[in-house]
Amino acid sequence: MSDDAPVIVTGLEKAFGGTPVLRGVDLKLSAGENYTLLGGSGSGKSVCLKHIVGLLAPDSGSVRVFGEEVGGRSDANLVKLRRRIGTVFQSSALFDSLSVLENVAYPLREHRDWPEERVLRRVAECLEVVGLPGTEAKRPAELSGGMRKRVGIARAIVLQPELILYDEPTTGLDPANSSRIGALIRSLQDELNATALIVTHDMPLVDSISDRVGMLHEGRIAFEGTVAELRESQRPEVRAFLAWDGEEEMP
Repeated sequence: MSDDAPVIVTGLEKAFGGTPVLRGVDLKLSAGENYTLLGGSGSGKSVCLKHIVGLLAPDSGSVRVFGEEVGGRSDANLVKLRRRIGTVFQSSALFDSLSVLENVAYPLREHRDWPEERVLRRVAECLEVVGLPGTEAKRPAELSGGMRKRVGIARAIVLQPELILYDEPTTGLDPANSSRIGALIRSLQDELNATALIVTHDMPLVDSISDRVGMLHEGRIAFEGTVAELRESQRPEVRAFLAWDGEEEMP
């Protein structure tokens, strides 16, 4: 993989309160792929995402996104880079006081000087993509959990990002809605040709969307390969993860 990869993480280390979480993570994403990052609770998956979008600065190591070093830059300095990244938060992170239209339009109004007609058209396009046409006037409280997730995805893609970060996109959803989100993630890969990094421990989702898989264990990438290679791996940490039900800490 060449160094024009959209994300290159090298030797990333991060500790909180003196407790190491990441102990030297190395990670490269190929343009256009769906890369899924696995790991038990507290393994540092979401911490990795926060470094990539610049919400955390490394204690040591390098995080490069689209060829630019992310760590140590101010929020103001990161604005242009973040416009190229869409983030789907675990909680959907919708504004309860705003309508679906206003939630999805928010990045456009912050980062684009578009006439209102164009904003409305783009919001409608994104809601159509996620299977929620005509929901502009609804409030988040009127939506099911799965619908809120899809509105969060619509907001994440409204600026046509080149990189999409998904933080536990199926948490709290029933199997039918989880499957729907998985199909949406895969269809967006085809429609947008964007690179995606998906943090999850939902194995049916992993099976349905992943081009490659990495597994965090003890602060490092302990496994990397295809889903088939993951399933066939005899590494003890991989076998323990595949046997884990997600309800308790991994052994």
